[in-house]
Amino acid sequence: MKPVLVVMAAGMGSRYGGIKQIEPVGPNGEAIIDYSIYDAVRSGFSEVVFIIRKAIEEDFKKYIGSRFADKIKVTYCFQQLDSQLPDGFVIPEGREKPWGTGQAVLCARDVVNAPFVVINADDFYGSDAFAKTAEYLREIPSDSMEFAMAGYPIVNTLSDYGSVSRGICAVDENLFLSSIEEHVKISREGNRIVSRQPGEPELELTGSETVSMNFWCLTPKVFDYLDTYFKDFLKEKGRELKSEIYLPIVLGDMSDKGDCSVKVIKTESDWFGVTYKEDKPLVVESISGLIKSGVYPSPLWK
Repeated sequence: MKPVLVVMAAGMGSRYGGIKQIEPVGPNGEAIIDYSIYDAVRSGFSEVVFIIRKAIEEDFKKYIGSRFADKIKVTYCFQQLDSQLPDGFVIPEGREKPWGTGQAVLCARDVVNAPFVVINADDFYGSDAFAKTAEYLREIPSDSMEFAMAGYPIVNTLSDYGSVSRGICAVDENLFLSSIEEHVKISREGNRIVSRQPGEPELELTGSETVSMNFWCLTPKVFDYLDTYFKDFLKEKGRELKSEIYLPIVLGDMSDKGDCSVKVIKTESDWFGVTYKEDKPLVVESISGLIKSGVYPSPLWK
């Protein structure tokens, strides 16, 4: 069964003032998401499902989805404040934003029927990550609880312009995820990579540590678990105005309880995103280098 790509894009455009204003990183106006879709198409994904806000549907289809609608099946679902809420739940007054990445993925439950990858819309993950995870997902049944994630060497994920937060993975001898430890301030300092945790001594990293960049391989079985977690979350924190349910936290808890396993599929791809505005020229330069080395054509969509 060919895998599906699920793209969390509900927040896309919010930092730019709209979909039309999303800054290009490719030489012909391509956005980061274009390269992810291109990698998915050539890795054999059958469909892309965009999780978006209803308010951006028209612009998203016009300025993003139309670029590759003739290359891969494109489906849309919507993450709204009231999406997937249990009967009887009343949204607290003053709550404005939806409920996080756990809710976002749950919004795709009615349209995804095959093993799937979940990614962020505005992160660049690299062709190797898509090729390796597609191969993994083709081999597992749709009811498998053997999930996976793409694991990146931390050195391939850093910004030159400030500190970043990264989840450093502990991986067992069989390449299954044991735990993820969140490091909130990791930065390059000369030739060193340093983590500074509040209240803890400085930790120098080797650069080869495996980190999660929210590239998850799941099956439709996850939706029932997400539904249960979301209901429990709303009972506990549903009156809070800014609380969110995070997909990695749910998957980590499922793994700890033995409800699923998470295989770590190591990739040598470079990950990049625009964490700081100063990152954009480097992203443009990186894309240009990949084009020159033959990884991507230009223009991307012909």
